[in-house]
Amino acid sequence: MQEKINELINEINSFIANDFKDAEEFRLKFLSKNGKVSLLFDEFKEVAAEQKKTLGKPLNELKNLAQNRLNEFQEQFAKTVEKETSGNDYTLPGDSYQTGGRHPLSLVRNQIIEIFNKIGFSVADGPEIEDDWHNFSALNFPKEHPARDMQDTFFVEENWALRTHTSSIQIRVMEKQKPPLRLLAPGRVYRNEAISARAHCQFHQVEGFYINKKVSFADLKQTLLYFSKEMFGAQTKIRLRPSFFPFTEPSAEMDISCMFCNQTGCNICKQSGWVEILGCGMIDPDVLKNCNIDPDEYSGFAFGMGIERITMLKYKINDLRLFFENDIQFLKQFSKTI
Repeated sequence: MQEKINELINEINSFIANDFKDAEEFRLKFLSKNGKVSLLFDEFKEVAAEQKKTLGKPLNELKNLAQNRLNEFQEQFAKTVEKETSGNDYTLPGDSYQTGGRHPLSLVRNQIIEIFNKIGFSVADGPEIEDDWHNFSALNFPKEHPARDMQDTFFVEENWALRTHTSSIQIRVMEKQKPPLRLLAPGRVYRNEAISARAHCQFHQVEGFYINKKVSFADLKQTLLYFSKEMFGAQTKIRLRPSFFPFTEPSAEMDISCMFCNQTGCNICKQSGWVEILGCGMIDPDVLKNCNIDPDEYSGFAFGMGIERITMLKYKINDLRLFFENDIQFLKQFSKTI
């Protein structure tokens, strides 16, 4: 064994390392678990007891020699790297990183929620894949209604579809909670439509409803007038036009005074001075019955608006597709509006 120790001493002393890679090769060759020095220690365990006294000291000296050589290599190359990088001035300011911003749809969604929160509306959420009952039947959609057709709705399987409106959340809340109820239901919805500057197969809605005793159409009108003035300015006017929705009776479309031309007439309002922003109405008694709410005791109103529509009006955006293209130049315009 003494001959092996002498051979390793010569091998260690003659090893030349030019960089960190060579130093690591030295460590693996001599000091790793399967290195030559480690294997020699394993062999030392089998040596007779009387020989261990004479071989133990040179064996430990061999290990120390190998470790010292490794330390020399590592220290040498560390100084070389430090010298090569010593020309860097670490006191100079670093590169600036641009902070991100919220998407314009998120900005408007949050603003809508904040406005209605001030008058007691809380927020509810629900699944984006809905069954027929919550998406259609409970809302008074008849079996022959066009919304149930394949060309208008994305069906996952029979009686299951991507929700076409967030009114389904309202049904889920009314089934589980008793009046009074005052809730907003924001979320993404899907409809099988061709993508263009004015339409998309996915978009975002905020629907809300209020159910209590003696709720009237006047309550609905005053709530929407308050929202319009908070969102578009104190000078905003509203008007309600008769319409039809399966889940409200009576129903109405609501317009606001055109903020682009001050009602003098422009391309946005089609020379009418009014811009449509949402649909609304008194909740149909049959919808209340479907959710086990007594229509003789309670009444309520509901409304729904597209967040894209409100955002386009607020920021004067003329193409719906911009919201989904992730164009950095477009999104940067809103980074300072947080």
